This record gives sequence, C-alpha cells and structure tokens, in this order.
Amino acid sequence: MDTGLHAQSDTVDDPPAGGPPEGPSALAPSETGAGTGTDRAADETLEDYTLRFAPRSYRRWTPMVVATTALGGIAYLADFSIGAGIGLAHGTGNALAAIAVAAAVIFITGFPLAYYGARYNIDLDLITRGSGFGYYGSVLTSVIFASFTFIFFALEGSIMAQGLKLGLGLPLWLGYLVSTLMVIPLVIYGMKALSKLQVWTTPIWLLLMVGPLVYLIATDPGTVNRFLSYAGTDGDGGVNTASVLLGAGVCLSLIAQIGEQIDYLRFMPPKTEANRRGWWAAVIMAGPGWVVLGALKQAMGVFLAVYILSEVGPVAATEPIQQFRGAFDAMMPSWLVVPLAVVLVVISQIKINVTNAYSGSLAWTNSVTRVTKHYPGRMVFVLVNLAFALILMEADMFSFLNNILGFYSNCAIAWVVTVATDIGVNKYLLKLSPHAPEFRRGMLYAVNPVGVVAFVAASGLSIAMYFHALGDTLQPYSPVAAALIAFVVTPLMAVVTKGRYYLRRVDDGIDEPLLDAEGNPAATTYECHVCRQEFERPDLAACRTHDAVVCSLCLSTDKAGDHLLPAEPATAG
Repeated sequence: MDTGLHAQSDTVDDPPAGGPPEGPSALAPSETGAGTGTDRAADETLEDYTLRFAPRSYRRWTPMVVATTALGGIAYLADFSIGAGIGLAHGTGNALAAIAVAAAVIFITGFPLAYYGARYNIDLDLITRGSGFGYYGSVLTSVIFASFTFIFFALEGSIMAQGLKLGLGLPLWLGYLVSTLMVIPLVIYGMKALSKLQVWTTPIWLLLMVGPLVYLIATDPGTVNRFLSYAGTDGDGGVNTASVLLGAGVCLSLIAQIGEQIDYLRFMPPKTEANRRGWWAAVIMAGPGWVVLGALKQAMGVFLAVYILSEVGPVAATEPIQQFRGAFDAMMPSWLVVPLAVVLVVISQIKINVTNAYSGSLAWTNSVTRVTKHYPGRMVFVLVNLAFALILMEADMFSFLNNILGFYSNCAIAWVVTVATDIGVNKYLLKLSPHAPEFRRGMLYAVNPVGVVAFVAASGLSIAMYFHALGDTLQPYSPVAAALIAFVVTPLMAVVTKGRYYLRRVDDGIDEPLLDAEGNPAATTYECHVCRQEFERPDLAACRTHDAVVCSLCLSTDKAGDHLLPAEPATAG
C-alpha cells in the first residue's frame, strides 16, 4: 500500500532545537475521537519516548555515556545481602559456585536482549511483543517486570532505612517513607536527568564500595582464609549440587535486571563502521556485562558478612549498612565510620531506585495502555509502583528476602529465557521468527502461542517444584527447570505453529524500508495524522481509513480500531 506521502526530513545532523516539546500541547484532536487523551499521551511520552521507539534525533549520547548511565543503575546494595544470605546458609564454596552459575546464565540470556534493545532502540517489552508473545500476550511479562522493579525498590529502600536508623536514629517505618518519597522528584525527568545523576555519582560510589575491601585484604590477609573456609550454618564446608542450585535460584531473581539495562541501552546511537568497536564494548559492558559487577558484589557480600559475623550475629551480618560499618571501622577514625556508611547506602539507594521507579512506571503504563487503550500518564504509575514498594517495606520483606527472590526467579527466568531463545534460535537458526523486531499494534497478532505457552509451562512447572509439589528432591532444581523448559518449548512451539502467529501483516503500508543501508532503524520522519507530531519511520504505519500514517502510540489508544490495517495472512521469515 502506498500512502502517497513524502518524508518530512531525512537528515539527522542537527539535534532538535530545545529538545522535546514543553508546555501545553497544541496538537490537533483525533478525527476518530481520541481527542485530548491521545494529544496528552503523545506530548508527555516525547520526554523520553516512553512506550515507543527511541528516535535517532533524540539519541545524542555517546556509547560510553549510555553505558555509564546504564551501569549506574546497578549500584544497588541488594547484591551484598543476597550474597551474604547464601554464604551464611550454605558456606563460601557453595555461595561462590551458585553466584558463578547464575552469572553465566544471566550473561548468556542477556546478550541477545541487550543487542536487540541497542540495535533497534526499543525496550524489553517492545522486544517481547515481537519475540513470541504477541501484542497483548506480552502484558503478562510487563507485569512480571513491573513486579521486579517494586520488589527491588523495596529491598533497596529497606537497606536505606537500616542506614538511616543507624546514622540518624530514624525508626524503620519513617526510613521506609523517606527512601520512597525522595525518589519522586528525581524520576520525573526521564533519561536526561538520570544520565547526569548516574554519571556524576558513580566514581564516589565505586570508591566507597571497593576501598574498604582492598584495605582489609591488604592489611589482614587472614580475612581471606576465614572467608574461603567458612562452612555455613547449613553445610559442612563441602560443595553440593542442592546448595549450589538453591543459591543460584536466589541470584537468578536478578535476571530481569536486563530489562532496566535496556531502558538505557535503547538510547544507543546507530551502529556504524566508525563506532563499531565502541558500540559493541558499550553494549556488552552495560548489557549482559552488568552481571560481572553484580557477581563481584555478591561475593563481596559473603566476604563482609563472614568478616563481621562474630561481632553482629547472622541476622545483622546480611545488612549492608552493618557490613560497611564493620569494614570502615577497620580503616578510619570511629567518628567517620557511620557517616560514610550512611552516605554509601544513600547514594546506592538513589542510583538504583530512580531506575526502579522509572522502569516500573514504563512497564505498568505499557500494560494499562494496551489493555484499556487509554494512556493514564507515566507519573500515575510511578506513584503506583512506589506504593507497592512501600507496602512491601512496611511488611518487613527484608526478613524473608531469599524466599521472595527464590519464588520470583522462576517467573523471571521463564520470561527472559523464552525471549532470548526466540531471538537466538527461532530468529537466527530456525528463521521462523521475523528477524527485525515488530511492536506496533495491527502488525502483530494479539497472542502468539510460541512465547505464551513456553512461558506459562516453564514458570508454572518450576513454581510447582519450588513449593515441593513434585517432591523435596526436585525442589532445588526449580530454576534449572524454568530455564530448560523455556529453552526447549520455545523453538518447539515455533516449529509446531510454523511461525504463523508472529506477524498479522508483513507490509505496514509505507514504501520506505524500516532499516537503512547499515541495518539501523531508518531516520526519515513522517507526521502522524492523529496527533500531528513527527516521528521516525519505525514508529509509524499506514492508516486504514486515510491516505496518511499513524504513530505507534496513537494506534495503541485507537479504541475504535479505525486506523488499524486489515490482517494480511503471511508467513514469518
């Protein structure tokens, strides 16, 4: 179908004057009755292109700035608690093996997701839609990801509240409230504000985190021997499969962190021959590479917990504020110990929880907009996510942390492995899944059984195993089951369905290709005839009832379906 339209511009050499639009929207109302709701949605989502493709004209950061910003989002101290909990229960040997196993799985599965997010400039929800789940099917995984963000917001908020109690004497309930409310002003402004915050705070955070560990090892080598020989409360010092897998299951709850990394990686500049090495280095480092630093922090958590165990006991030894208080106490005057420990906790909490609040709001907004065809505003879901997190904190989730994470990891593993398998196997090996990702309403089937069946089977069976439904012997193997079932069922369903449920249409009605000569999303802009804003080629499709094009968000909020192109039977490939 030829829309008869000409591109508004095909140059991207100059950044948009003044950045995204500000002030009241002056957009024309929709001809189909979308009205001011669509106008407000279009205007608001232009701040950081929530719910849609991130255009080349907006992506002005260098690969290293994007990578640094993304890595700033993994400043959380939860790794120290997770590592400490596993180490104290199962011993250092089992803990280190569990951390290594989980890190390997997270790196392997995160690589294709990070590449697709950076290469095609879309977030993980948009990737998931076209990688086996369908337009509405991926609502399931959006909720999984949103749950990840408020669970870990609550965990980091609990850690900060512990620091405020130690340093300022605030009761925990008030510390929970402070750690929640202080994030709101920082998360309002999207990628522009977050990139500055993460870049400027990272050096301070690294110095405070790594310095004490280096000092302890250099001045007291005996701490290393005590760390390596620690047997754990539930073990005899030996390494056994059940303990390793139980620990790995807790660590694998972090597998969904790749979604937050992609929320930044989608702003990578186009990959060209000139920037190829730097581009790949940034994608690997800030994509799957986040888990290298994460695994090191978990191992440090075991080390510090063993170091302070005799002084504070097993319960407090899992608290990062106590770990760093003990470490700082060995290297500096006593009057400086608590203030520095509190500063580290506060910086870490802010760096990660602005990301948790930001990414969670995107996930909730994505889901609700698709289901209701109404855009309620991202800030509504910032508050919703924070409310869930605050409830978990007030319920003292920190005291049963490993149980929550062990259960959650089954769902997260099933989702991430399913999408990664669809990209790596179904797209590249079997060629049954379309190579270029698709996310626009009207181009996708509502539900694709490939991903949905694989996810439900993997998460359902692994959760049953986790709760001992299949016997005590199999219980530790639930994360392994989640990964293996997803890995096997995803290509099996693609073969059974012959890939027919990926694309509702192959032709989006615009003659210009989606990708340019270098394989990057095309930068030519067109005007959406509903919201009257200009968007780049991948964010648009032709309109069913007009000789014009419509942007992806206006398609999402089209309640009458007037703009959606009719189905066109096609075979993916």
